[in-house]
Amino acid sequence: MRKLEEIEDQIRSLSGTELVEFRKWYSEFDAQAWDAQFEADVKAGKLDRLAEAVRKAHKEGKSTEF
Repeated sequence: MRKLEEIEDQIRSLSGTELVEFRKWYSEFDAQAWDAQFEADVKAGKLDRLAEAVRKAHKEGKSTEF
């Protein structure tokens, strides 16, 4: 059995309380992983073109501040 399938089986076997705890843990874990990836993409310049396009659109009056 593949590792992922084993994890899926273990999750399915969690009690209701354990599932609530797992969801909380995974939500925090996933958010931290997403933040780390976002920061790495920013540092690597992967969002530079998008940021420039947004700045240009704003200067042209195509956006508003909220």
